[in-house]
Amino acid sequence: MRDNTIIDIEMNKLFFFSSLALCLMFAVGIQAKEYNILALGAKPDGKTVNTEIIQKVINQVSESGGGEILVPAGVFLTGSLELKSNIHLFLAKGAVLLGSSNPYHYQEMKMPGRLDTDKKDDNSQMALLTAYKADNITISGSGKIDGQGRALALNIDSLHHLGDRIDPNYNTNSWRPSETVRPKLFYFSTCNNVNISGLELKNSACWGLSFELCHGLKINGVKVFNRAYWNNDGIDILDCRNVSITNCDINSADDGICLKSYYSKYANDSIYIANCTLRTSASAIKLGTASYGGFKNIVVNNIKVYDTYRSAIAIESVDGAVIHNLEIGNVKAENVSNVIFIRLGHRGGEDPGSIENVYIHDVKAQIAFGRPDINYDMRGPAIDFFHNPFPASITGIPGYKVEDIRIENVEIAYPGRASKGMAYIPLSRLSQVPEKISDYPEYHMFRELPAWGFYVRHAKGIVFKNVVLNIEHPDFRPPFVLDDVTDVTFNQLTLPENNSNIVIRKCSNWNYDANLKLNFVIAN
Repeated sequence: MRDNTIIDIEMNKLFFFSSLALCLMFAVGIQAKEYNILALGAKPDGKTVNTEIIQKVINQVSESGGGEILVPAGVFLTGSLELKSNIHLFLAKGAVLLGSSNPYHYQEMKMPGRLDTDKKDDNSQMALLTAYKADNITISGSGKIDGQGRALALNIDSLHHLGDRIDPNYNTNSWRPSETVRPKLFYFSTCNNVNISGLELKNSACWGLSFELCHGLKINGVKVFNRAYWNNDGIDILDCRNVSITNCDINSADDGICLKSYYSKYANDSIYIANCTLRTSASAIKLGTASYGGFKNIVVNNIKVYDTYRSAIAIESVDGAVIHNLEIGNVKAENVSNVIFIRLGHRGGEDPGSIENVYIHDVKAQIAFGRPDINYDMRGPAIDFFHNPFPASITGIPGYKVEDIRIENVEIAYPGRASKGMAYIPLSRLSQVPEKISDYPEYHMFRELPAWGFYVRHAKGIVFKNVVLNIEHPDFRPPFVLDDVTDVTFNQLTLPENNSNIVIRKCSNWNYDANLKLNFVIAN
């Protein structure tokens, strides 16, 4: 099965890059004529609002068959712009497209015929750059797009308290306007053949770059700095097909590259993420939390993660999504709180989904003892209870197991320093770990865990091959705890000599090399 899975993924790569070739053909074809917004009346003073002029240019260029719209050097202030088909927006060196900080300069994009989404509480249709059912769009150059997100969000907050622009979903726990009223930097829906490259993109009031139900999306060589306000994800992909994200540098207050599924009958399919660097106060590469449809045929390769508070790799199906055929390899994670978090839960949807055929390989990670993001100006919500360092985890729920997970060529350095005085679950009380079936998925969701390396529960067909676990200081917990796990294999496992217990509870059919010096402990 594993070999067939890899072959399937490689075939999807070939199909995907063939589609990208077509996208590039479209992109080249629409660059025949250039329209300079400065020559057409836009003012580069950073004060004049140019929305009407730039939108008029976009409309005229698209209606005439397409072309290149040049943003020359200078600072061009604007509100929401809606891109149309066959547009190439090119930002020259020194060009800045500056988002207005006036909330009234942003309106929800009109989207007639838009599909009804299963999740409605965190996905507004407002952004600085928007597009709906538009094809063959290119945004490129060496300029910048700056959303002025902090000033914009604070103005939205002020208008709410003045009663002039009420946010019906205002977050009274943290005193901030909700995601439904804060504009993103990009929001593209139901578009085909979109290419984004070479730009510096920064300071959204909400998510950074958001794409839903798009087909043929290529993002290459962009720098995303999104730490102006809360919910500042880097890139969000929602139920898209044939997507490539390569050579990007992402520094975000919330999740770095996040794949979400908002539509129960759709899925993220044929996604390729490679050669990216991520720093975030949340998770770096994440599938979920919104997970209604599915995630399949996804390849993540050559990723560097650093100073990240939550998980380097988070794979979550909690709303009924099917996660199938996922390969993540060549990951280097330094100063992170957690390296691998795989969770099948049941927060939403009629039935739980599934997670199967996941191959994680060639990972080297160093786990921090404290907060890796302590020096961030925008830090994610802190864990609100005392705890020891958390292990990597692979967990399902009773009756629904995570299946066919292969962890290979993985080396993780843990800090140790666990204390029974801080928190303690004895091996005689493994049932004390709560199931949290419907809770929001996060690596610390079970509170204290009884292992320091890997905690695996409700799983089937788990393979650990050439896994090295190091620990800097002593930890009273065992490196592995397996609870309700069927068909588990240990091959070439390296553990500290004085801390090599494998604790098993309600497990069957475990296999390991005869040469391994492992001490299996059966727990009640």
